[in-house]
Amino acid sequence: MSNIKLQGNASGVGTTTLQSANTATSTTFTLPGADGLSGQVLSTDGAGNLSFTSPAGAGTVTSVSVVSANGFAGSVATATSTPAITVSTSITGVLKGNGTAITAASAGTDFVAPSGALGTPSSGTLSNCTVDGTNNVGYINAPQSTNTTVAASDAGKHIYFTGYSTATLTVNTNATTALPVGTVLLVVNNNSGNLTISGAGVTFQLANGATGNRTVATKGMATLLKVATDTWYVSGAGVT
Repeated sequence: MSNIKLQGNASGVGTTTLQSANTATSTTFTLPGADGLSGQVLSTDGAGNLSFTSPAGAGTVTSVSVVSANGFAGSVATATSTPAITVSTSITGVLKGNGTAITAASAGTDFVAPSGALGTPSSGTLSNCTVDGTNNVGYINAPQSTNTTVAASDAGKHIYFTGYSTATLTVNTNATTALPVGTVLLVVNNNSGNLTISGAGVTFQLANGATGNRTVATKGMATLLKVATDTWYVSGAGVT
């Protein structure tokens, strides 16, 4: 078998001590048969066999836990060489992310930019904003119409009759199909005689329960409210 030789340095004055562990069991360590490479260390296989091995290199960070002062907790995934998410400190405005980087978003491609101010003025108290681009929000005036047969464009208008001795406003079901329930019409009779409101297949309801064609006396005004597909409530000064 191989011999073990321990040799001191004749020029030294100190003492080198090899001391066993304080144990009641016997332990055997088998040394390697040759020297290792520069930088290697002596390691064991757990069974007493020693060998020269290279130390493990730098590890790989797979995640970083983040806890802020306000209690928010989360994690940021990382890659082996570069962060999985990169952020440039010079980015301003609307940002976007694609899983690996955060960059500036482009108007028209990544988001729809506002097309302008809502109403007037562009800041402060809004005084003339619109919902659908047509009707003002708030009190709505009643523009004038001179149609003798109600059309879809008459919704919210006043239909003005003048210069006739007698006249008739026709409110047919087929002529008002496009007018939704809740439509309001004003009818003004500036004629020298009575104005008749009539329509085939339409019920004109008075507050007293009477139905049928309605008459608006000269200089009178009627309000018509559509409550069903073929039913209008009619009221006003000079209406019978």
